[in-house]
Amino acid sequence: MAEIAKVTWSDWEVPVGLPELKEVLYERCTRSIGGSVARITINRPQVLNAVTSFTMKELMIAVDVANRDPSVGVVVLQGSGDRAFCSGGDVKWEGERTTADWFFDVPPNHVVRFSSKPVIAAVRGYAIGGGNHLAYTCDLTIAADNAVFGQIGSRHGSPADGYMVRYLVRVIGAKRAREMWLTRRRISAQQALEWGLVNAVVPLDQHEAEVLKWCDYVLDGSPTCVRILKAVFDLEIDEMAGDVRRYAHLISPNFVESEEAREAQRAFFEKRPPAFWPEPK
Repeated sequence: MAEIAKVTWSDWEVPVGLPELKEVLYERCTRSIGGSVARITINRPQVLNAVTSFTMKELMIAVDVANRDPSVGVVVLQGSGDRAFCSGGDVKWEGERTTADWFFDVPPNHVVRFSSKPVIAAVRGYAIGGGNHLAYTCDLTIAADNAVFGQIGSRHGSPADGYMVRYLVRVIGAKRAREMWLTRRRISAQQALEWGLVNAVVPLDQHEAEVLKWCDYVLDGSPTCVRILKAVFDLEIDEMAGDVRRYAHLISPNFVESEEAREAQRAFFEKRPPAFWPEPK
C-alpha cells in the first residue's frame, strides 16, 4: 500500500466543459500519485441542503460527469457548509407534489446507485430524512463529530417506500432500523458509529483530511478491481430495487394529496405538533 499520510493533494478545481449547475457544485482534486477525486456538493445551505426534484436531477448530472471521467476513481458527496449534509426533501416542494409527481420522483438512493465508482458520504451536521438515505446508501460514510442522523418522514407526511427502507436493515439490523424509522429519534455521530451506520467519526476541523485519507485508500487499489467490487456490492441493492411494488401507492394511493399529508406539512411550517388522530368515538 502507498504511504497514505505522505500523499499531497492539489486544490479543488472545476473541470473545463462542466455542464451548468445551479444547486450542485462539482469539483475535482488530483492525487499526486495518480487518479483523482470528484467532490459533489449539495449547495442549498439556506434550507440545510434540502433537495427538490431539480436538485436530484443536477446530482444525477454530476454523477454522470464523474462516471465519464477516466481519471476519477472515487466520488465524495457532501452538503455545503458545516450545518447539514442534507436535511431531506424540501418540505415546501414536498407539499406541492401531486400523486403522479411522487410516483415518478427519483429516490435519493438512485444518485448513489447511478455511480459506477465508490461514493463516500462526507457528513457534517444534519443527515435527516432523504439526507440519511443518501448517507447510509453510500459505499462509505465518514462523519464529523457534529453529525446528526435520523428519519422524520412519518411526522412530516413523506411516505418513504421501496429499498431505501429495506436497505437500512442490511446496514444496522432490523431492530435498529425499525427504531430509526418508527420513533424518528435522532442519532449522534458516536451512536451512528456504534450502530454501524458510519465508518469513522472525527473532529469537525479534521473532517476533510479524514475524508481525503479514505479516498486515498480507495484510489490505491486497481481502478478496474474497485469498480467490479462496487458493482458486486450493488447487486444487493439491485435485488431489492427489482421489487417494483410501491407500498405507499398500494396502501394509500392518494396520500400525498390527502388532508393527513397537508396537516403534517402545515404543522411543520407553523412549528406545532401535527393533529393526526380523530377523537375516539
